[in-house]
Amino acid sequence: MAKKELQLLVVEQKILNKIYVVRGQKVMLDTDLAEMYAVETKQLKRQVKRNIQRFPKDFMFELTEKEFENLRYQTGTSSWGGTRYKPYVFTEQGVAMLSSILNSNIAIDVNIRIIRVFTKLREYALTNKDILLQLSKLEKEVKGNSKDIENIFMVLKELIEKQNTPLPQRRKIGFIKDDE
Repeated sequence: MAKKELQLLVVEQKILNKIYVVRGQKVMLDTDLAEMYAVETKQLKRQVKRNIQRFPKDFMFELTEKEFENLRYQTGTSSWGGTRYKPYVFTEQGVAMLSSILNSNIAIDVNIRIIRVFTKLREYALTNKDILLQLSKLEKEVKGNSKDIENIFMVLKELIEKQNTPLPQRRKIGFIKDDE
């Protein structure tokens, strides 16, 4: 693997590690995005507030206190220091919109990488969905056949039990000699 490909994989992995699921949507935190864009979080938030009409609820939303605490617990960050305000989170569309309000080459480059990671995640989810559907179908078939399998084992047990029990004494048939 070439050095450039390896670096790209490392960057993609870093981006992937900064994607969380909140309210059933894959999102990224404003602090993580600001770090990646090489701007301060307050500058990113200021630009977003100035252009708030570009960010409907399905592009960006503010975390509730409970969601923020839960996320803090998941990421293992300390409650000491850090942000005093609940963070904004951005969906894939919100991240794409950020490039239009943060006019820098870094923002454009980072957005391209983030969108590619989101696309790979979606493709991966679709692939796994197909596999899960096939497993579910197989599971249903196995469950449907379980009664048949139980019946087969029951008949086999009966046959084994019959084989182990001795046969009753029978009277011999055929020609009988006089001296018998």
